[in-house]
Formats: sequence, structure tokens, C-alpha cells
Amino acid sequence: MSLRPGIAAAAPLLFLMADTASAVQTNAPDAPKTAVKLTTVAQGLENPWALEFLPDGRMLVTEKPGRLRVVGKAGKLGAPIKGVPEVMSDGQGGLLDVALANDFAESGRIFLSYSEPRSWRKNGTSVASAKLVLQADGGALEDFKVIFRQEPGYNGALHFGSRIVVTPEGNLFVTLGERSDVKTRVDAQNPKNHLGKIVYITADGAPAASKPAQDGWDPLIWSIGHRNVQGAVLDPATGRLWTLEHGPQGGDELNHPESGKNYGWPIIIYGKEYSGGAVGEGITSKPGLEQPVYYWNPSIATSSLLLYTGDLFPDWKGNFLAGALKFMHVQRLVMKDGEVVEKEVLAEDIGERVRDLKQGPDGAVYIVTDDANGRIVRMAPAE
Repeated sequence: MSLRPGIAAAAPLLFLMADTASAVQTNAPDAPKTAVKLTTVAQGLENPWALEFLPDGRMLVTEKPGRLRVVGKAGKLGAPIKGVPEVMSDGQGGLLDVALANDFAESGRIFLSYSEPRSWRKNGTSVASAKLVLQADGGALEDFKVIFRQEPGYNGALHFGSRIVVTPEGNLFVTLGERSDVKTRVDAQNPKNHLGKIVYITADGAPAASKPAQDGWDPLIWSIGHRNVQGAVLDPATGRLWTLEHGPQGGDELNHPESGKNYGWPIIIYGKEYSGGAVGEGITSKPGLEQPVYYWNPSIATSSLLLYTGDLFPDWKGNFLAGALKFMHVQRLVMKDGEVVEKEVLAEDIGERVRDLKQGPDGAVYIVTDDANGRIVRMAPAE
């Protein structure tokens, strides 16, 4: 694993060697600071979770209690969209991610992920497809259909995952949490159910792959051994999926999940239980289980993941931006040859949990804050 010239002398990267002889990165040295300006574009959103830009530059935003709104370019909040499904909005549940179909300009088709109430007080992550019909103020969802339901359901309010990534072919990656409890976390290792997995489905919910990732696996499953992935993005240059995954007390991870592979939870982890005790056997590597590309200790409570491709910050091209819920900032991860070589902390004075990050049509970074009076904040170069 090579470093950019001069970095090793500036501040050492800490490398931990796994049993598989692959190096794992943490504690990257600091990159030079970028002067940025934060401007509030919109406010008054109740715990917004996700943002997507519409072709005309307006923004489509989910609010966790179960509302979907269009936010104008000047920040005006539209009336709630009608036809949004009922959600279980306790704890971490609610109306979560939103993504546009590749042919949205013609079809109006969108995808929503949410914690769906089930029978016997159970719930689970579901993904729906619908046609968004916009009106002067608000609009409605038509032709609504659930295309995926996480099974089994569970009576709990934590770890829904729920990030949606639309591929160039129009298929969907969907991240799924293992529901947090000790008795459910072990199911992250069960390739026959959807707890603690990433699934790969068509726009109609069928298996997107021509065959199961491994013999005996549910044909929808892409990878297993995940805790709670809430950041996910495709690299347009390589087609590779990258994700951010919540660790417990320490051990948040940056991964690039590959088909048929096992990412270790709850067998290996670079963190501890919230009580301070070891998770399982307290090991960080085991043959057959994948190592993260990078991990954080202490945890920053990773949320959204953005791969920057714009021109407004030319030095950022090809870098990842990671939202931090716990420390209320954004981290820029400088990448080289698939490795994190530097990091930069941005938007430290935003003062609210960073839930989502999107690159705008203007090349600025738009930050969604998870707050009862949530905001959309534009981050651009300082003048």
C-alpha cells in the first residue's frame, strides 16, 4: 500500500495488518484546509433524511415523520406530496431515502425507502416505486407499488440501513441494517434473510444478478455481514459500489462491497460494545471475512457518502465526502489508488447532525441536517 510522496513524513497513517496480509487504514493525516462558505438554503424541515435534485434544479426532500416535499431553488418549502406510504417513525425509522429513476424526466418514476409497519407490531425496511406528479404547490404519488420488503420483520426501531443507489442499468442497490439487537445481529451472517445485507434488485424488485452471489444465498443478496450501512455511492469511473457503515463504539467503516463477500459483522469489528466490552470474541480479522478500506475510532457516526465530481472544488475531484452525525461535520477523504491518504474536516460550525450530502448542479455541496428544524445548507468555496 503506497502513500502519496511527502504524506508519510507529515503525519503517519496507522496501519493494522489483518490475518489476510491486507492493510487496513485509520487515522489518516490532515489535508490542507479548504476555505468554505456555508449558506442556509432552506429550513423548517422536520428531521429531513434525504435529498435529490430534480432536473429543473429544485430539490426533493424526505422528512422522517413521513413527508415528502419539493423545496424550491430559493428555499421555499412546498406542500407535502400526497400518497406517501404509512411509516413507522419511532427511533431511527420513518420515511428515509429517495432516488430518481434514470428516466425520471420522461417517466416521473422515483424510489422511496422507509420503515414499513408490519403485522404483530413488526416493521422492516421496504422500497417502493411511484410516479411523482408535480403540481404548482406539492403534488402526488401515483402508481405506487412496493417492490421490496426486508424479511424477516422485527419489533424494533433501530438499524434500517435504507440507502438506495441507482445503477446506470437502472437497477438498485439497497442497504439493510441488522436491527441492532444482539439476537438479530447474528442474522447478518445468514445469507438466506435480509438482515445486515446489501441487496441488488431490478426496478421491479426482481434479482438483478443472473445468479445468486453464492450457492445457497437468497438471490437478491449482494453482500453480507453488515451492521448498518447508511452511506452508499457508485464510482461512475469504475462502477464500484462504496459504502459507509456504522460501527458500535468505534469501528465506523468505509468499504467497497463486492458480490458474494462477507464484511464480518458481528464476528470482526474495530469497535466495542457501547458498554465497553468486546463484541463477540473481540477479534478484528478472520480468514474469509473482508477488511474495511478505512475505519474510524472513535466513531464519527457516518451517514451519507458523496463522491465529488464537480468543478467548483477542482482539488476535490475523486474525493469522498462523509457526513458525521455524532461530531456534526463533514469529512473529506482524499483518495489515491483506492486508499485514503488524507482527511479534512469541513463545516465544523454547522451545529447540527449531518444526515445527507448531495452535489448540486452548480457543483456546490448541499448538506441536509437532521434536526427538528432541519436545514439544507450550501457549502461553496469562500469568496
